[in-house]
Amino acid sequence: MKMSRKSIILLTTVYYYILLFSPLLNLLVLPANASSSSANETDRLALIEFRKAITSDPYGFFQSWNDSVHFCNWAGISCGGNPAGLQRVRSLEINQQDLVGILSPHIGNLSFLQAISLDNNTFKGGIPAEIGNLFNLQELNITRNSLDGELPDNITQCSELRIIRLHLNHLQGRIPLGIGSLSKLEVFRINYNNMTGEIPASVGNLSNLIEFAVSFVNLAGTIPESLGNLRSLYSISLAGNQLTGPIPRSLFNSTTLRIIALPWNQFSGSLPEDIGFTVPNLQQFAISKNKFVGQVPKSFCNVTGLQMLDMNKNGFTGRIPNCLGNLARFTWLSVAVNRLGSYSAADFEFLTGLQNCTQLQLFVISGNNFGGNLPDSIANLSVQLTRLSVAHNQLTGEIPSGLEKFINLNDLELNDNLFRGMIPSYFSKFPNLQSLHLEGNQLSGQIPATINNLTQLSVLDVSDNRLEGVIPSGIRSFVHLNYLDVSGNTFFGTIPGEVFSLPSLTKLLNLSNNVFTGNLPPEIGKLHSLIALDVSHNLLMGPIPNSIGDCKSLEYLYLQGNSFNRSIPPSLASLKSLEVLDLSLNNLRGEIPLDLQNISAIQYLNLSFNHLEGQVPREGIFSNASNVSLVGNTMLCGGVLDFHLPKCPTYKVVQRHGINSRGLRISLTVISVLVGLVSMLSLLLILKARMWKKKPSFEYPILPTFMRVSYRDLSRATDGFSSYCLIGSGSFGVVYKGKLNETEPPVAIKVLNLEQRKAYKSLAAECNALRSIRHRNLVRVVSFCSSLDNNGNEFRALVFEYMPNGNLEKWLHPMDGSLSLSLIQRLNIAIDVASALHYLHDLCETSIVHCDLKPSNVLLDESMVAHLCDFGIARILSAEDASLSSTIGIKGTIGYTPPEYGMGSVASKEGDVYSFGILLLELFSGKRPTDQMFGEGQNLREFVRAGLPDLISVVLDPLLLPGGGDGIEPTEGEGSSSNEITEAAAVRQRDSNSTDERLMRSSQYRNCMISAVEIGIACSLESPAERMKTAEVSLKLQSIREVFLASTVRRSRARPALDPA
Repeated sequence: MKMSRKSIILLTTVYYYILLFSPLLNLLVLPANASSSSANETDRLALIEFRKAITSDPYGFFQSWNDSVHFCNWAGISCGGNPAGLQRVRSLEINQQDLVGILSPHIGNLSFLQAISLDNNTFKGGIPAEIGNLFNLQELNITRNSLDGELPDNITQCSELRIIRLHLNHLQGRIPLGIGSLSKLEVFRINYNNMTGEIPASVGNLSNLIEFAVSFVNLAGTIPESLGNLRSLYSISLAGNQLTGPIPRSLFNSTTLRIIALPWNQFSGSLPEDIGFTVPNLQQFAISKNKFVGQVPKSFCNVTGLQMLDMNKNGFTGRIPNCLGNLARFTWLSVAVNRLGSYSAADFEFLTGLQNCTQLQLFVISGNNFGGNLPDSIANLSVQLTRLSVAHNQLTGEIPSGLEKFINLNDLELNDNLFRGMIPSYFSKFPNLQSLHLEGNQLSGQIPATINNLTQLSVLDVSDNRLEGVIPSGIRSFVHLNYLDVSGNTFFGTIPGEVFSLPSLTKLLNLSNNVFTGNLPPEIGKLHSLIALDVSHNLLMGPIPNSIGDCKSLEYLYLQGNSFNRSIPPSLASLKSLEVLDLSLNNLRGEIPLDLQNISAIQYLNLSFNHLEGQVPREGIFSNASNVSLVGNTMLCGGVLDFHLPKCPTYKVVQRHGINSRGLRISLTVISVLVGLVSMLSLLLILKARMWKKKPSFEYPILPTFMRVSYRDLSRATDGFSSYCLIGSGSFGVVYKGKLNETEPPVAIKVLNLEQRKAYKSLAAECNALRSIRHRNLVRVVSFCSSLDNNGNEFRALVFEYMPNGNLEKWLHPMDGSLSLSLIQRLNIAIDVASALHYLHDLCETSIVHCDLKPSNVLLDESMVAHLCDFGIARILSAEDASLSSTIGIKGTIGYTPPEYGMGSVASKEGDVYSFGILLLELFSGKRPTDQMFGEGQNLREFVRAGLPDLISVVLDPLLLPGGGDGIEPTEGEGSSSNEITEAAAVRQRDSNSTDERLMRSSQYRNCMISAVEIGIACSLESPAERMKTAEVSLKLQSIREVFLASTVRRSRARPALDPA
């Protein structure tokens, strides 16, 4: 088609104008293009700098980060348009790539970035301050890395932030004080870092906050009251810090809260009685390892959605509410290590209601005051139960048949009670059982053969019972077993080789203190991964098999107290991880293998009481005599000087002629006869020791065997027994505070003064008592040391758990007046001591009389739980002791010793009760029984009795009176006659208008103290037969506490300002 002339002229004109104005158009368009190019280049360069800061990319994640592809298409990058329609980086997401490097500060140039997610890498260094330039940032997720440094203060400039997840790093410093300015923040999670400081009060301004998780970050201080303002809060987790004080009441006024997790802190106080009404939608409540007291609120039963109740390791008292059965979704009940229960059948009434909790999976009530038979109502628990623990109580009778229904159990813990009878055969019906703890009971009979059906079992502990018979050969079916302890029973026969053919045994194999005979099987070498092996104190004989050197992972090896003979196998030197080796009390002969000195990890070596001879090595462990015991090997010589052994003779090779063969034969015959006699005598001594007492004497007490410590360990723990580590002293020794290692809590080390004439007898009595008893209110032995000190002198020490709050003596009579005990604390201490005495007198297999009960022998742990200690003059009563009339001398301490002891009476339970009565009177009066105010014919008991009931305020410790010291206390020189008490009362009467005094006279507070001291009066009667029994004392004191706590709760609601407690 031909174009017209006009069309050609028009096109030519347009083309002309385009050519004419094109430079101008370029000038107009260029700034916009330049701006787009510049913005894109900023993001690209920032990403390149981010990449340069990465030093390791094991999976090649950054391969796509090159110029052949637009950066918006690089791996981990998401872009979006800005208001001008340009593509900018919106998201940087590189998770689980094991990247190593630092966060480049250039990340702050990605100004449109909304999300950073770098989870599960190894970014180091700090979070760059430039992150505060990211005004559009909504999510910051750099969890599971190695970030350190502080959280930048200018992060508060990122006003759009909704999610901060920085948990599992090494961040330091404080939470920024201005964190509350992030008004849109919904999730703040920084668990598991190394931060310090307190929770900023500004957190209360985060009105949209849903999750606040700052667990295990070393925070201190208290929970700010302002956290109660968070009306959207769903979950708060503050576990594993050093937070103190009560929980603010405002925190419990939330209808949105579902999870409250506050365990492993130092919170105190009691829980609101109405918590179930103020937090009605609660699902998980965890406050274990704190210092809470009081009763478990019954209002929890109102929280119908409650799934978890975890209140372990506090000071809760009373009973578990019966109405918990209302909680249809309940899956987790854990109240271990409290003061719940009163050793009565009524304590288990709550079990009946729990039949409605059909989803219950965990039931843990261990470490409380539950006693009597475990009722059949235990069968009311859900068949879904996976863990059942009633350990460390005072449960008696047989293991109930009702447990048979729990076929889904993974863990069953019945240990450290007083169960008797046989191990139920129905345990074999638990196909999923992984852990079975029956230790520390009075179970008898044999291990049922059907137990081999428990093919999933990984832990089996039946130690310290009365079991007998042989180890079932079916044990070979335990293909997952890594911990086996059958010690402290009467198992006999040869050790079946199947035991040593379990490659899964990795943690412990303990067969000690039984009557096993025969040789140690060579199959022992198959335990390549075992850490601890103990076959001590049996009747094993023959050589120690060379194959034991194949147990390459062994750290603790105990073979003492048997009849092993021949030489020490050199293969022991191949156990390079060995820390403790005890071969004492055997018949080993020959020389000490020189290569034992090459075991670099060994810390303690005991070769004593064998028939070893020859030269002692001088290197390695043998260079420090305090870590090696060679006593009773008379033919050893040489070694370092601290062994005090004779020098080894130097023999010359000479030509001998005319040897008298007849004389030689006679000599050999005599030697053989002597060796035989010695062997027979040794065997007889061992058998005799077993007849009289299964466990060994105090030289080798049965304590946790793989915790034995040496003199060097204790010296190092106390800085050479330095005076600044000294925390106490007594007639038979001194006590130091020390740390055996940095990861364990401190211990108390009681070093015996062997120069005292009765020191050995005191130590024997203490070991004899402590090794057979277990109770939460008795001090726990950690270890024992029997060695030589650096001067070659005998050294004996007992190692106890350390009680950070010292003894009751210093709290009742502080040097500077800085310490004081509230009424409820004194009641708790009294109940603790009474419970310990009740256990010693009535619940032990053989009754034990303490003989020296006084405040300095009552120790207080970090939760102010009382523990009875110092059994140095304790007496174990036999059945015949009731008829004894021989004098025992005056046992105990003046002021606390019952009058009959001064007249030659034998130590008795009634004597302990008298001492307890005096202690109870001292606990509430604040006066020592030896106070100078008690003159001729006067004593503490009569002083307190004269004040009952009307003048109770006069005889009480002034610190217990309302006002904390306003009470009148007779001072030295005033005497304490009844007339003076009356005069003092008249003075007090003139001031009777005070509110505190009205409360004192009218409330249960006064009645509580009267009831408590009346028990002290009844316990300290002059006639032993008229004194109360410890079981009755314990129950009455607990009843007093329950009545008082109930009245305190009622009074706090009506008049909270006047609560005297």
